[in-house]
Amino acid sequence: MSAPNCLRCLVRPSAGIPSSTAPRTAAHAAARTAAPLAPLAPLAPLVPRSAPFSTTAANARPKKEAQGKDSSKGHVRAGKRLTLGKFKKDRVAEKGRPPAPGERKAYRKRITLSNDNAIAVPWLTDLSPTDLADPANIAKVLALPDEVQDQLRASEAFKPTQCWGMFRKPAVLVRKETVDVMSRMQASVAKRQTLRLALTGDKVSGKSMTLLQAMTHAFLNNWIVIHLPEAQELTTACTEYAPVPGTEPAQYMQPVYVLKLIQAIKRANEKVLAKTYTVSAHPELPQNIPANTPLLALANVAKEPDAAWPVFQALWSELTAQGANRPPILFSLDGLAHVMKVSDYRSPAFELIHAHDLALIRLFADALGGGVQFPAGGAVLAATSRSNAPRAPSMELALAQREAEQAARQKGDVSKDGSKAGVPQRDPFFRGYDDRVEAVLRSVQVLRLGGIDKLEARALMEYWAASGMLRATVDEKTVSEKWTLAGNGVLGEMERATLLTARV
Repeated sequence: MSAPNCLRCLVRPSAGIPSSTAPRTAAHAAARTAAPLAPLAPLAPLVPRSAPFSTTAANARPKKEAQGKDSSKGHVRAGKRLTLGKFKKDRVAEKGRPPAPGERKAYRKRITLSNDNAIAVPWLTDLSPTDLADPANIAKVLALPDEVQDQLRASEAFKPTQCWGMFRKPAVLVRKETVDVMSRMQASVAKRQTLRLALTGDKVSGKSMTLLQAMTHAFLNNWIVIHLPEAQELTTACTEYAPVPGTEPAQYMQPVYVLKLIQAIKRANEKVLAKTYTVSAHPELPQNIPANTPLLALANVAKEPDAAWPVFQALWSELTAQGANRPPILFSLDGLAHVMKVSDYRSPAFELIHAHDLALIRLFADALGGGVQFPAGGAVLAATSRSNAPRAPSMELALAQREAEQAARQKGDVSKDGSKAGVPQRDPFFRGYDDRVEAVLRSVQVLRLGGIDKLEARALMEYWAASGMLRATVDEKTVSEKWTLAGNGVLGEMERATLLTARV
């Protein structure tokens, strides 16, 4: 009897042969030969190391493939992505009402002239027609009358970067330069001459504010004021233009801007224009204007841009008519560098147009250069800008030359050939000078504005403290500290250092 785990049992065949310890027979061998072989199971595909780990079976198929889709594109991992809020409806974000045309520009240029939360200053008095030219008012703060505020707003004399909205009522500081400019204006009117003055200086030194004070003085004395608030609007190709018929070389008018300017002149000088009459008829206008008609009626003819430039020409010819009873005129511009270069406009030949070939700028350049004389006298004032100004080498050179000539004239430092000592000259290696610009500025007067002195700074800080905007004791130490931090009294820097106001 053999052992149960003998070698014969271990090698006994497992398929088609009965398990028995009997010896093999021919029938057993035939049955084993006739038994079919079982097929081998297919091997699972190898998964590369970079493939993501999956717990699904290797032979799993996505639902789309089970529905008859082509499965030759390769393996697609089965399963579903987790979607948060898949049963919620798609919600569209509410954007609100879009801004109307011009709404954002109006908000950016909005002027606020009063603050009800500020304290009313009891000792603050309104300006009179002679206060700005009186040396006794130096280092005093005086308020702008309500009527003059409306005229200045119509002329766009206020700037959005100025701190008018912090006080109960707009007021200005009378400084030495203010009295100097107003005295020159009064002297020119007394002699029936035209003052031609360019205001220059460092950034935020008060050039635009001095222009505003000059306009205030003109309004209080019944002058006619024509003000161009932003010169860049005339030269940066942001307004419509068209050639003026019959001009050689060609000049270009800007009808939309001129229409806006006529409306501003009409609102700001309504009382004076109503008392001034025409000396000649103007049948070429859309509405026939006979002689002896108020200039206010002439200004009202401009209702469409197409008729704006002819109406402005007629109004300018009436204001400058010699021998007629005319009030003094103040013609002012802010941003002189923009009109002393080549503009961004193009001619029909696609050539850049010089700024002096634009009709309105040409008219101002003629007045600033001395080509126009006002019948009753007046002033032509231009202020430079350091915050937003292009490079104008000819203007900078001309203003520096005029300053040096004025200083030499005061000292009496004149050489034998009559030339002034220390006058800067052209750079012989620079070709960017403009003869047309230098011709306009050849005989103008130049006034450089700098910082205010400590007496004027103290008066200004006392006004701020009385309004509740300065929570500190105004003594000699505080004034010296703020005056020094402001670069020796630069007005804009004093506001930054004291009122925490950012003016750019």
